Formats: sequence, structure tokens, C-alpha cells
Amino acid sequence: MKKINFDLLVGVFVVLGFMSFVYISLQLGEFSVFSMENVYSVQADFDNVSGLKRGALVEMSGVSIGKVEAIRLAEGDRARVSMQLNSGIKITDDAIASVKTQGIIGDKYIKITQGGSDDMLTDGDVISETESAVDIEDLVSKYIFGDV
Repeated sequence: MKKINFDLLVGVFVVLGFMSFVYISLQLGEFSVFSMENVYSVQADFDNVSGLKRGALVEMSGVSIGKVEAIRLAEGDRARVSMQLNSGIKITDDAIASVKTQGIIGDKYIKITQGGSDDMLTDGDVISETESAVDIEDLVSKYIFGDV
């Protein structure tokens, strides 16, 4: 009888441990069942998104408002970045999307600066004004080789 109680206790402990592992994995991963927020998608085309990765932050005024969902090559040899933004955030249709770096050699992220328009972007719209990433290699080669 004691062995059965002990085995049951160990079994419950193992199941709880496994469920905790699954919960933490989902929370730390890119997909979380427990905190699904309503989001909408906007896109922007850039000349250069060097170093930007899927899952990178999208910020406005230093506050995270979404994530980069996908990066692919669009027509005209430009990079199309799809972003998922929190549904409570409204972006003007003349907003500017810029690829920025956190610190000197930090991760890349998208910074959105609002415009002055009264019209807002909706799901699937494209941000027309963009600023591409600064390419450090190009800057260094211009300085070293004098290509100004």
C-alpha cells in the first residue's frame, strides 16, 4: 500500500514537471497559447534590412508595440518586412518605419515614428515611408578607401 502511494506521488510530480516545462517553453518561444493578443499586420519595403531577424521588436517611442513576423524579397529587389502590431496601437498612414540598432552593436529592430495624418493603417496596409539600416561595412570602406 505504501509503495502504491509513493509511486502515485512520483507520477504526479513527473507529470507536473513535464507540464511546467511545456508551459515555460511556450512562454519563452515565439508562440504562446496563454497570451495570444489581438494583432494586425502591416508591411514596409526597405532597401536594406541587413541584420534584422524574424521576431525582432517593433517599437514606437521606446515602447514595444509588436514583432517582425516575416522578411522576404519583394518586387524591385526591396526587402518586404511584415510586422504584427498590437491591436490597441494605431499607426498613421504617413508613419515612418526605420531599421535601427540597439546600442552600438546590438540587435536590429524597427522603429515607427508617427506622422501627422488623421488616417490610420489597417490590417495588411503598407507603410510607404521607410529608412533602411545603416551598413557599417559601407561606412568603414568609404572612410578607409576615401570613397566619399
